[in-house]
Amino acid sequence: MMTIVTTDALAAFCERARSRPYVTVDTEFLRERTYYSQLCLVQLALPGDAEDDAVLVDPLAPDLSLEPLYALFRDADVVKVFHAARQDIEIFCLEGGVIPQPLFDTQVAAMVCGYGDQAGYETLVRKIARAQVDKTSRFTDWSRRPLSDAQKAYALADVTHLRGIYEYLAAELERTGRTAWVEEELAVLSDPDTYRIRPEDAWKRIKTRNGSGRMLAVVRELAAFREAYAQDRNVPRGRVFKDDALVELATAKPQNEADLGRLRLLLREARRGDIAEGILAAVKRGLAADPADFPQPDRSRDNLQVNPALADLLRVLLKSKSETAGVAQKLIASSADLDTIASGGRDVAALGGWRAEVFGHDALRLCRGEVGLAAKGCDVVVFALGRDA
Repeated sequence: MMTIVTTDALAAFCERARSRPYVTVDTEFLRERTYYSQLCLVQLALPGDAEDDAVLVDPLAPDLSLEPLYALFRDADVVKVFHAARQDIEIFCLEGGVIPQPLFDTQVAAMVCGYGDQAGYETLVRKIARAQVDKTSRFTDWSRRPLSDAQKAYALADVTHLRGIYEYLAAELERTGRTAWVEEELAVLSDPDTYRIRPEDAWKRIKTRNGSGRMLAVVRELAAFREAYAQDRNVPRGRVFKDDALVELATAKPQNEADLGRLRLLLREARRGDIAEGILAAVKRGLAADPADFPQPDRSRDNLQVNPALADLLRVLLKSKSETAGVAQKLIASSADLDTIASGGRDVAALGGWRAEVFGHDALRLCRGEVGLAAKGCDVVVFALGRDA
């Protein structure tokens, strides 16, 4: 099990990779004690069975730069293959300013190829590679050195089996004419905005029962302060203060440290010092906000006039279409999408792109009363309705 610990060795491997059609990639990282993921290991494998076709790269080694890897990620002639790529790509995007291109995600491809709503790597290894993965090292501390042989073997398995899985799924997509479907899905993963966290938008993740503009203005300022503080110091946002404490702060609107001391949910460390100062300043900004600048929660679903019978029919149609096409239901449409369609909304992903071919066209025909659904044995079939039906 070769471990690369120098920039020259990584450059040599990446130069070899440029002559191959693809490279499989995985990472091991820690995030429990930091805001940003701490990259601890990169695993790479090339097509072939030579011993040096699969390697570990130690980003914690003092004499190693990942720049040769980032250059490989920019090489448009080599496909970069991941499984469940989002967190891996986030690391490379934030640390190296690069998003691997062209990109292939075997989890997305497996959902398109009928392996369920959340195709796990172990499942694909078992069903496609006909192998087993030993997961005993999954939750070990990847920042500690030296790595054990068990850790190394586990890490390498995440990219060696991925080669056969990629080749099988890529061939299946080509056979069924669905390669473009996966490319459409991967557009989000390839967009740098997917990984950009803006403190001013952090309030949108906070769940509150009180939707008043003034309350939300305080929530916005508190959430923005917490996000910026956590980013600057690279600590989890929950270490600054948790969501329930944020809502308590926005409700109580403390004016001084004595007020902070009377709160029930705020951590002791947040009741004084720079966190306390930041909280009080954020509350002050929220209370002083111009009503014209109050946050506007998403109310798009509040006034939906959902036809429940139609929504139920759409769910039956989705299940039928999903099973017929061999595509995960979750990938085609969400429950919220179906409710939107049943209320007359048309600006949903389920009605566009490849989804329209699989589901959307018939969904609209069902809404217009042009088709009906019937049970035929164990299947549900779509049939045309007459004008007087």
